[in-house]
Amino acid sequence: MAINVSVPEATRQFTELLQRVRQGEEVIISEAGMPVARLLPISAKSPRIPGQDRGKVIVSPDFDHPLPEDVINDFINPTTPQL
Repeated sequence: MAINVSVPEATRQFTELLQRVRQGEEVIISEAGMPVARLLPISAKSPRIPGQDRGKVIVSPDFDHPLPEDVINDFINPTTPQL
């Protein structure tokens, strides 16, 4: 369950609120009764596994072939599309 505090209260108790966030709690900071910010713990990133996406990406056989001349010209001399 989230802890709701006002801006002045959050200012006075920031260290304590931060400790509660470290313990997994959520803190909602409100101004004039309206929520304006949420403090959440940052979840640990899962480790990257080499090869986990193997087979999910397809690279065209001509991926590294030179671009057609008209495409190169569009990069060199871009034109504004007509609407």
